[in-house]
Amino acid sequence: RNCAGCHRSGGAGPFPLVSYADVKKHARQIAAVTTSRYMPPWLPQAGYAEFQDERRLTDRQIQQIAAWVRAGAPEGPPHEIPAAPSIAADWQLGPPDLILKAAHPFSLLASGPDVFWNFVFDPDLKATRYVRAIEIRPGHARLVHHANVLIDRFSSLRKSAAGFPGMDFVLNRNPLDPQSHFLFWKPGSVPYSEPDGLAWRLDPGNLLILNAHLQPGGRAEQIQPEIGLYFTDKPPTRFPILIQLEHDGALDIPPGRRDFVISDDFSVPVDAEVLAIYPHAHYLGKRIEAYATLPDHRRVWLIRIPRWDLNWQAVYHYRKPVRLPKGTVVSMRIHYDNSAANPRNPNHPPKRVQAGNDATDEMGHVWLQVLPLGGGDRRRTIEEAIMRHRLEKYPDDFSAHLNLGALFLSKLDAQGAAGMLSTAVRIDPGRPEAHDMLGAALQNLGRLPDAIREYRLALEADPQYWNARYNLAKALAKTGDLSGAVANFQQVLAAFPGNRRLQNEYSALVAQARR
Repeated sequence: RNCAGCHRSGGAGPFPLVSYADVKKHARQIAAVTTSRYMPPWLPQAGYAEFQDERRLTDRQIQQIAAWVRAGAPEGPPHEIPAAPSIAADWQLGPPDLILKAAHPFSLLASGPDVFWNFVFDPDLKATRYVRAIEIRPGHARLVHHANVLIDRFSSLRKSAAGFPGMDFVLNRNPLDPQSHFLFWKPGSVPYSEPDGLAWRLDPGNLLILNAHLQPGGRAEQIQPEIGLYFTDKPPTRFPILIQLEHDGALDIPPGRRDFVISDDFSVPVDAEVLAIYPHAHYLGKRIEAYATLPDHRRVWLIRIPRWDLNWQAVYHYRKPVRLPKGTVVSMRIHYDNSAANPRNPNHPPKRVQAGNDATDEMGHVWLQVLPLGGGDRRRTIEEAIMRHRLEKYPDDFSAHLNLGALFLSKLDAQGAAGMLSTAVRIDPGRPEAHDMLGAALQNLGRLPDAIREYRLALEADPQYWNARYNLAKALAKTGDLSGAVANFQQVLAAFPGNRRLQNEYSALVAQARR
């Protein structure tokens, strides 16, 4: 139950533990690693929250294993031997509805540093589908440390179809459609099937990006992952959101410091439940704690990991959702050890370590999958609180200003949106989406020439940012510049030739220009 998921043919474990002969061969080693609780790998401390699919041996089970080994590891009566565990050799959830294979394999060198590589998958859907489960086959389980799937809803990375490096990258997102699900793989992980009402949406044109952490294994290998998608006809009726507790900006760990702590605290603005949690740090991480302080001041633990190990990070789903009344404060505390006494310290002697995307840098995150309670989609309230909280930590954060501007636009608060978006374009004038949204806010305020200027700035940054070109065409038509409007609309229509709504709008614009 606890070992064969990895220790089997084709699994991530270095040897199988499926038959009696397999186990007897490694009996003393098994006794040692179970007594020390190094195996099976399960990081959360007992008594600090209850999770599904726990891989934790009881004290009695550990004692039984040790006693059995001391007795010479006898086989026992053959007729009492249980059947070998049923582990799917192919897809664990059965044949997927859609199988995607990376079009371009990645050549991993035999040796060298860890590599973060992003594989791009195009589902090429003709209609919106709802995904109840995703199964990731990483291509070579022993060489892939972990992997996450991200949804590129704007096809912004289509030009990078051959794949690209990097642990963290800019992905255009609609702040009104925030991240909602953990799409995660690690060795031994079991695919998670979403309950009814919690499927996630995949639209035509969406891309899937597999962000994989690769580790050289002694010989050159070709890594070519696959993704299996399992669909449902039941659309989502409940809408979770991922909340990231983090304070990477505070990560500046002096060499030799044995206990360096970062923290973050976020007040939940609505009644909600926590469905799952994903803690993350690198090699200096020592202890991770997350808890909720309820409005009546009671503390509810979300997770406690006393001995963090990056090699066994995971997403943990709660056996029962954790209730968070409005006003609950969720907190993160992460401790780091940058001394020579830390056996996982990658630097000898220790050196100053700051936040970054390399494995030898550090991170400090605790992600929560939170489900707002009550009717309808209430994620916008939480998203606004998340962005305001981020600005408290990082006043010049581009994404927070951009997302708040978009949220204000959705609430028809053009004045508030213009203020936020003006700050966003000042922070990063090269981002077309900020100029485009600022143009929309200014146009709603009746400042049409200023709006046109912003649309043009968006297109200077990216001539194929079609939303800005469409908005520019409409704005030019309002000023009476019909030839300019038609010229820009033609480019939009060429990019989306099958869009009937655009065709009708273009025909009406041409007819207006001819009058």
